[in-house]
Amino acid sequence: MEQSIRFPHLGILLKNVGDGFSIGGLEIKYYGVIIACGFLFGLIVSYYAAKRAGQFDPELVFDYLICMLIPSIVGARLYYVIFSWDYYKNHLDEIVNIRSGGLAIYGGIIAAVITLFIFCKIRKVSAFQFGDVAIKGLLVGQILGRWGNFFNREAFGGFTDNLFAMQIPTDYFLHQGRLSEIIESGLYDKAVYLTSGNQAVSYIQVHPTFLYESLWNLAVLLLILWFTKRKTFDGELIALYAVGYGIGRFLIEGLRTDSLMLGSTGIRVSQLLALILAIGGIGWILWQHIKNRRTNRRSS
Repeated sequence: MEQSIRFPHLGILLKNVGDGFSIGGLEIKYYGVIIACGFLFGLIVSYYAAKRAGQFDPELVFDYLICMLIPSIVGARLYYVIFSWDYYKNHLDEIVNIRSGGLAIYGGIIAAVITLFIFCKIRKVSAFQFGDVAIKGLLVGQILGRWGNFFNREAFGGFTDNLFAMQIPTDYFLHQGRLSEIIESGLYDKAVYLTSGNQAVSYIQVHPTFLYESLWNLAVLLLILWFTKRKTFDGELIALYAVGYGIGRFLIEGLRTDSLMLGSTGIRVSQLLALILAIGGIGWILWQHIKNRRTNRRSS
C-alpha cells in the first residue's frame, strides 16, 4: 500500500507515513497518541497560565483535567455519532471505536464547558477566571490534535491547486475500505497521476484543512496571550476565543468534504455552531463594555 503524502508546490515528499505502530502486538494509533499529547501540553500551558494569573490555586487545573477528561471524550464521540447516525444505526458495534478517528471537537468543548461550571461551583472558583486560563490549554490541544487528522488522512477539503495542496494516494483509501469517501466527494474523478518507475500512481489533491485550522488556532492563541494583560473583565479571553475560533472554523469548514450535516437541510453543523459562537462572543464583549461604561458613569 502506498503511504506517501506529498505537498508538490512546496517540494515536500513524506514517504511511508503510517497511521500507527505496534508494541508487543498491540497496535497504537498516532491519532490517539496525538490527542493524549494535546491534553498533556494543554494541561501544562493552563497550569502556568493559572500560576501567572494568581487568581486561584493552579493545582486546580490538574483536578479539573481529571474531571473533564472522560466527559470530553464521551461528548466528542457522542456528537460525532449523533450527526452521523445514518451510518452508526447500522454499525452499532463501532460506536465506541475511537481509535481510527471520529471525535468532534464541538462535542468535546460542550462537555468540557459543562464540566467546568460544575467543577468551579463545587470548588468555589470563578468559572470565568478559570475559563480564561483553561482556554489557552484548549487551544494548544486543538493545535496539536488536528495533526491526528493528518495521520488518519481525514478532515481534508476539496480539490485545490494552491500553494499548500496536499496529495494522498487513492490506493490508501482502497486498502482502508474508504474508497467510497473520495468517490462520493468527487475527488476520485479529479485524481492526478504521477509516474513512479514503470507505474502510474493516482493521488487525490486536496486542501489540507487540518493544517489551516492548526495554524489558525496558533494565531488565535498568540492573540490571546498578547491580550491577556489587556483584558478588562473576567471571561473576555473566552469571548475572544469564541470570536477567533468561530470565524476561522466557519471559513475552513466550508472547504471540507466530510462535514457533518444538519439532517437533510444541507447546512453544515460545524459552520452553524461556529457562526453562533462568533456572534455570541462579539455580543458578550460588546455587552460587557457597555455595562462597564454605564458603571463608570454612575460612579463618576
